[in-house]
Amino acid sequence: MKTTMKTKRFFLAALLAFCGIAAAQQQQASNNTLKPVSEFDKIADKQERAIALFTEAGKVINSPRCLNCHPAGDRPTQTNALNPHQPWVVRGADGSGAAAMRCATCHQAANYDNARMPGHPTWHLAPASMAWQGRTLGQICEQIKDKSRNDNMDMAKLVHHMAEDTLVGWGWNPGAGRTPAPGTQKEFGALIKAWAEAGAFCPRS
Repeated sequence: MKTTMKTKRFFLAALLAFCGIAAAQQQQASNNTLKPVSEFDKIADKQERAIALFTEAGKVINSPRCLNCHPAGDRPTQTNALNPHQPWVVRGADGSGAAAMRCATCHQAANYDNARMPGHPTWHLAPASMAWQGRTLGQICEQIKDKSRNDNMDMAKLVHHMAEDTLVGWGWNPGAGRTPAPGTQKEFGALIKAWAEAGAFCPRS
């Protein structure tokens, strides 16, 4: 009897562990993909549809690939843990580093995987007015619509920036050792465009 009970407990524990792992894997897979715009067509209320679209796009906005270049201070962060940039560098007057340590000193026109060095021809930080780290998705949403904080972009320019800008696109091609942003830039751009067309309403939090 005792052996039977122990066996049942063992199999129950193993089953629970398996279910937990499977759920975690399913959640991770969900976080690594983006739903198509068509998934939100069934939401009749325009405001709720816009909020749902932006929330889905928020998987990209809140990914390390975006947040690292939208730091709360003047020092960029790196890795999925948003660790302070090593070596110590600062934003500088134009977002491309201080005079003695420009971003382009290390970050070349393309990723250099042998040294795990990310690269792009215009590598730089987002403007300080566009800091995202430490903000809720709703706050970021209001922020990116504000022309006084978003580098004077109207909605059309904002959609183009998200969907077409190649530095934004680097987030899906970040080089060796880095997790790409969820989905694709095309899918992300489509979500942002649909959000704008639905009224560009923002999440409440």
